[in-house]
Amino acid sequence: MLRTRVLSALVFVPIAAWVIWAGGWWFFAAVALVAGLAGYEFGQLMRQGNYAPVTVFTLTIVGVFLLDAQFPSLNIALPGLTWILIVSISWQLFQARDKIPTTNWALSVAGGLYVGLLSAHAILLRGLPQGFAWMIAAVLITWIGDSTAYFVGKAFGRRKLWPRLSPRKTWEGLLGGIAGSLLTGALVGYVMMLWTGAIGPVHGLVIGLLGGIIGPFGDLAISMMKRQVNAKDSSHIIPGHGGVLDRTDSLLFIITTTYYYAIWFAG
Repeated sequence: MLRTRVLSALVFVPIAAWVIWAGGWWFFAAVALVAGLAGYEFGQLMRQGNYAPVTVFTLTIVGVFLLDAQFPSLNIALPGLTWILIVSISWQLFQARDKIPTTNWALSVAGGLYVGLLSAHAILLRGLPQGFAWMIAAVLITWIGDSTAYFVGKAFGRRKLWPRLSPRKTWEGLLGGIAGSLLTGALVGYVMMLWTGAIGPVHGLVIGLLGGIIGPFGDLAISMMKRQVNAKDSSHIIPGHGGVLDRTDSLLFIITTTYYYAIWFAG
């Protein structure tokens, strides 16, 4: 399993690094692909629990948020969401055999809001004047923090963190992940300061701390969904890692947190 995870990382990490560096339409296309897959996985995951969200509405909401982030001057979020809500709930009126139409409608919308709104912050973050540096920091804080939590938890984990949702997570792993995120944030902040003039070690430490604390909530949120429908992974699209939702759960929370920290506190 570990070998497969490492091999997958060796393939995807260089691709992700290049896309973040390239920015522009390449970055938008990559985010759209990942968010689209995540939205689709959400619908399939809910179907394992005998729900029936309408994936086309979920993906349409995702698309509205991404386009609004890419083209803010068009102001399409409000009218787009308004009409999707009207059409999607009207659609359920015609599903005579659906015994839980309100639940399925709510899941169709919630999946789009969850994946689309958070994914849109990746486009917003990369679009900042120093967006390349902030995006690299967010991604590395997530990946290294997750890896540190995994290895520390595997080696020293004794006390369960949240057994109701994720029996394997431990407090030791959480603290190891926070330490890894802190060190990564400080180091990346310092390197980016020398390279691009952005972030710096102090801001890096802060977003590392925030990422180490907030990221696990994203992970646990997906664990909660999977446990409700009795699923181990959101899909098997990434060898050794599960699905796109499994790999972006913490990242979405950390990217969103990094964006607001950058615009509110780092100028």
